[in-house]
Amino acid sequence: MIREASARWEGDLREGKGTMALGSGAFEGRYSFRSRFEEGPGTNPEELIGAAHAGCFSMAFSNLLAQAGHVPTSVQTTARVHMEPVDGKPTIHLIELVCDAHVPGIEQEVFQQIAAEAKTGCPVSRALAAVEITLQATLADETG
Repeated sequence: MIREASARWEGDLREGKGTMALGSGAFEGRYSFRSRFEEGPGTNPEELIGAAHAGCFSMAFSNLLAQAGHVPTSVQTTARVHMEPVDGKPTIHLIELVCDAHVPGIEQEVFQQIAAEAKTGCPVSRALAAVEITLQATLADETG
């Protein structure tokens, strides 16, 4: 299986502009220096890495929960991708996964064990193994 995405950049780093697109056609977005290193409009590679990681983790976690006999009602994950200079170069140094899941009838300890397994086992986590990845998994109260 091979998945594709593409990007086009025009101009220099600060004044240039570009677009990124998924091969499936499901997404195409503009990006620039401002959208990547400041708070300008558009997307950036780090945001797309976060989306990929959140999606991968959510699927892996749901799968592992179901395999353990605890089919989730929902798994909502946010990935916070931190980029800072390391040795003078912009570097992704931390990804925080924050997950809220509705899983009827599961014990907290089992929930946390399966969450940790999903964090280390999802393909995107394995691809990003050089980056510190943290996880905060919250089991939603099913009684309320």
